[in-house]
Amino acid sequence: MANPPRRPTNPMTAAEAAFKPIKKPAAPVREPSAAPGVRELVSIRIDRAVLDHFQEDGPGWQDRINDALRQAIEGKPTASGPDDE
Repeated sequence: MANPPRRPTNPMTAAEAAFKPIKKPAAPVREPSAAPGVRELVSIRIDRAVLDHFQEDGPGWQDRINDALRQAIEGKPTASGPDDE
């Protein structure tokens, strides 16, 4: 046989080759942004009550959520609101 057959002679070998797991490339390492203090657009799911609490004072609610999260990671207590007496 000078030329090999176009189809494999063993169906089991053909099936294993067809369903062989594909190795996915590793996800690229994400480097932090070069400029400090740059905000990043993200999507987050929060409870409706939490969203209502931050939106009740009007525009700037995203900044207030960011400030509350920043205070939480820095270990500082959040500022008391007007009805926290």
